[in-house]
Amino acid sequence: MKITPGKINTFILFKLPLAYFGGVRVKTITHDAAVVKIKHKWINQNPFKSMFWAAQGMAAEMSTGVLVMQEIEKSNRKVSMLVVHQESDFFKKATGKILFTCNGGNKIREAIEASIETGEGQVIILKSEGVNEDGVVVSNFQFQWSLKVK
Repeated sequence: MKITPGKINTFILFKLPLAYFGGVRVKTITHDAAVVKIKHKWINQNPFKSMFWAAQGMAAEMSTGVLVMQEIEKSNRKVSMLVVHQESDFFKKATGKILFTCNGGNKIREAIEASIETGEGQVIILKSEGVNEDGVVVSNFQFQWSLKVK
């Protein structure tokens, strides 16, 4: 099954409803990168009239996770995936539409191949950068993913 933004957005609706109703939507997926958008609105705001940090985190994690899911699908193997650590930095109030981009496709492919070859779990760090409509970075997230072939 080819992973597409439409299929992932339907998956989000049924399996991650908090993210769906918070406005998380996959915009594009390529072999190397994923872009996820989220728009500041009433349901995902904080008391300071900007986007709540956890809403940004859902979109950022999705940009990394969808790439992991895609590479697992391509491997034709059963691979467990789990976020084991997360860090974030915030630079500017997140208002309007924010795009989170992860460019870690190659790193994921290499980790899955290593897990298949060795039978051992692999840990990788994937970064996601959140940029507003003016091209200004509002936040950066790092997710440490554990990947292990079953």
